[in-house]
Parts: sequence; C-alpha cells; structure tokens
Amino acid sequence: MEKRWWKESVVYQIYPRSFCDSNGDGIGDLNGITSKLDYLKELGVDVIWLSPVYKSPNDDNGYDISDYQDIMDEFGTMEDFDRMLATAHEKGIKIMMDLVVNHTSDEHKWFIESRKSTDNPYRDYYIWRPAKEDGSLPNNWGSCFSGPAWEYDKTTDMYFLHLFSKKQPDLNWDNPVVRQEVFDMMNWWLEKGVDGFRMDVISLISKEQPELPDKEPGINGYATFNVSANGPHVHEYLQEMRQKALNNADTITVGECSGVTLEEAKKYARSDEKELNMVFQFEHMDVDSDEKAGKWTTRKMDLRDLKKILTRWQKGLQDIAWNSLYWENHDQPRSVSRFGNDSDEYREISAKMLATCIHMMQGTPYVYQGEELGMTNCPFNTLENFRDLESINAFHELTEQGKMTEEEMMAAIGYKGRDNARTPMQWDDSANAGFSGADATPWIMVNPNYTKINAKDQVSREDSVFKYYQKLIKLRHESDLIVYGTYDLILDDDKDIYAYIRTLGDEKLIVYCNFSENTREVELSEEFTDGKILISNYNDAKVSEKITLRPYKAIVIQK
Repeated sequence: MEKRWWKESVVYQIYPRSFCDSNGDGIGDLNGITSKLDYLKELGVDVIWLSPVYKSPNDDNGYDISDYQDIMDEFGTMEDFDRMLATAHEKGIKIMMDLVVNHTSDEHKWFIESRKSTDNPYRDYYIWRPAKEDGSLPNNWGSCFSGPAWEYDKTTDMYFLHLFSKKQPDLNWDNPVVRQEVFDMMNWWLEKGVDGFRMDVISLISKEQPELPDKEPGINGYATFNVSANGPHVHEYLQEMRQKALNNADTITVGECSGVTLEEAKKYARSDEKELNMVFQFEHMDVDSDEKAGKWTTRKMDLRDLKKILTRWQKGLQDIAWNSLYWENHDQPRSVSRFGNDSDEYREISAKMLATCIHMMQGTPYVYQGEELGMTNCPFNTLENFRDLESINAFHELTEQGKMTEEEMMAAIGYKGRDNARTPMQWDDSANAGFSGADATPWIMVNPNYTKINAKDQVSREDSVFKYYQKLIKLRHESDLIVYGTYDLILDDDKDIYAYIRTLGDEKLIVYCNFSENTREVELSEEFTDGKILISNYNDAKVSEKITLRPYKAIVIQK
C-alpha cells in the first residue's frame, strides 16, 4: 500500500461559529481560531477541516455561500484568514477548506442574474423547470430540510431546484461554464496556500437531466433528497476537477458522499487518486435510525449492526481505497451521549473507549471540536433554544402531520439534533465557558456542564479525555501498523464487545472495546499473551490469558 501523508494524519474539524469568539459578539471567528492553534498543536493534530467561512447570509450556518472568494463579516476579514493560515503552517498544521459547490446562496451574484430572465447568460448556472401540465411541481423530489425541493419564482413563472433550503439553489454541473467557475475558484484558494478540500454533499452534483424523474416517496410524501446521489456524470466531473484543480497542489480531499454505497466509494476514493482521497459514508450514522421516523428517534443501536457496517467498509476498501474514520461532526449529536454513556460515572471512560475503537482502525481519523474533551449533548429543553433549520422544520412537519407527538419530537431532536454539536467549545469554567466574554450572549446556548467539562481542566489533568486523545494521536504517528495494517473482526456476534486485530507483516495488535456497563471476561489469543499494552482507559489493565473488560473498558495489546 502506498504511503501518503494524509493517510498518516489526524484531522480536527472546527465549526468556526462555535469555536472561539475573539471580539465578544457571541460568534466564533478566525482570530479566535488563530488564538487556539497552540492548543491544537499540543493535541497533536495534523490538519484542520474548517467549516465554511465564506461570505454568506447564513441561512444554513454558512453552507449557503454568496461569495466564494470573500469572508463572512462575522468571522473577520481575508487578512485574518491569511494570518490564521500562515500561523497554522508555522505550527505544522495544514488547513482543509469546506467546499460547498452542489449549491450556492440565492444571494450569490450568479443566482441573482439567473432568476432575471430565461435568456440571461447565468440562467443555466442553475436548474430551472416549468410546472407540469396539470400545474403541479416539476417532480416529487424533497428537500433535506423538509417539504419539496422546488421553489416557485414568479419573475419567469418557473421553479428552481434546491435539495436543501430554498435559499440554497442547486448549481447545474452539466453546464461546463459552471464547472470551470468552480475549478478556477478552487485554484484561487490553492494558490493562497490551503492544503485541500472537504467537499460538501459532492455525491449529489450530477442530476438525471433533463428528465429529473419522479422517485419513490419517503415518510413525508417526497422522494428523499438523495435522489441525485451518485448521478450519471459524478465521476466524470470529479476526474475533471482532479485534472483542472486538485493536481495543482499536494492536496488532501474528502468527499461527503450522501447515499454512497461501498461499490461507489471504490470509485470516489480509489488509490489511483483520479478523484478523491477518501469519502465520508453515513451507514454507521444510520445504525440507530428507525423505519417509521428515520433519524428522529431515541432508539439505541445494536452493537452487532455497527460492527457489521464498519467491518464491511474496512474490508471492502482494503487495498482499493481509503476510509475516513469518525463518530462526530457538525451534523451529528455528541458520540458519548449517543454511542457511549454520558453519566458522571462513565462519561470519560466511555469517551476514551469510543476514541480507541475508531482511532485503531485503518483510515484517517477525524476529531470534531470538543470530542477530545468528551463534550455531551446539550439539554435544550424548548424549541426556542434550537437554531438548526433541519431540527426546527422536522419538528413542525412531523407534529403537524400527526406522525409524532410534540413530546416525542422534542426528545428526538434533543437526542439527534445537529445543534448538539454546535454549542460553544468549552474552554474553561468562566462565564460562557471561555468561548466568549462574560458580557457576550453566545449565538446558541452554552451547555451548562461546562463548569466540569472544559479544556483548561483537561489539559492540566493526566487522566483526562484530552490526554488520552493525545496518546492515541501520538501512537498513530509512530506506528505504520496502526495506519496501514489490515483489519479483521473477531467476536462477531458479541452484543457488548467490539474486538478486532490489525496486521502488518509480522506485527499485530488486538483491540477490545466494551460498549456496555456489563463486566465481561474474554480469552486472549495465545499469540498476544506475552504482548505489551499500547493503551487502555483503565489504569489497572494487564495482559493475561483472560482479559477482564470492566464497563466501557478499552485495551490495545501489541504482539
């Protein structure tokens, strides 16, 4: 397997709005990020994935871009960006920009022109259709944020397609001028010195045009927004992107590939690097979904389902492509509240266990801000505390349709809502968790547990979740076995324990992770009985013929 720097890296995602507020307006910003680079250097990460900082009216927290070559006023200026980039590079940290090119904001100059007339030069930058002959919508596709994916525009008496918010019209990638505009913009950022791109919903860019056929409707009566996933020209367009932009620098690239299958992932992220380095797949994020309510449920996962999914991806991409490894991002709730146990007794132990489980696999690990502290879901309590369009729209839609009660929906969005990941980073135990000045009002509520869960405490404490992540990252930097070794699942049918073996030549390690409160005993394979413990989240761990796995215990033994 070819060695590459991005395979050996650990990526840290920053959600700028919630990371660090340097000017006291309650909103995180670029100078705030720059002020915390020493913290990230101490943690040991190699790459920052920066969620969008471009000019935006902020309908979808910056994922609705009105100017790709300018900075959102709330986040600072291009000079602030350049200083952050230069400082990160001085500290050996690369910057991966969030590339949002399935859609723009409806306030982008391209769309402002496009909606003026049917013969405007920018008209075909977007996807416009008339109503059907019976006056109904052009098709039955739905938006990710509830309701139909079509918005009527009276100026030309036509509809435009938006797979997300109605303020996020989809770009027409079948137009070669659009593609060239995107590649020129990417090259502009690469020349500035950024190190790569995380590509938002990149699997959706190629639609079945001109037909845009009706599809199977989902629970809300509309066809899922994934209708255009892995479309007819997506690989062709990404190969063109590789040739015209990505090959102009030594980039790291990861595609957020909604609706991706294992077979498709082999095309997106194959090792010949004709397209992307890796993809984000979402199968393991759906492991606790429900047939009736989709993601909006408080159902706990069955560990055996999780093991099947992650093992299929580990084995399926082996020697062909590369995995990205994650539990959390800005679109997911906090993993310790979801897959671990966020009680006072087990929060730190289970956060360390989850970290061990994912960081010891083959692939590039992603850490989401606050995950390295074991930050938890937030007790939002009322709908007014939520800021996320997806959660608010889903609450109204599913309660008004009578599919869920208000109590059920509040519980579901409290458990699964994206705002759980977007509460301010908990830096210390001062007012507003040190995210913002004491007199500021943060844009979203601070989790009240910041007085006991914060970076200041954890950086100073040897047994903290932060120090454990530091060790895991250091181990990966020192070990080809952890980065490149093959993966083999053991104890397949065990409902409590996730265990697997990594192999590289004569080197081997074994990983045990107890996902339950049950104390379990397992027989250690003979080849590991004289091995050494690489890491464990219990101080009294030892190697013997029988390994006692206390609640949420993780242990890694190298042969």
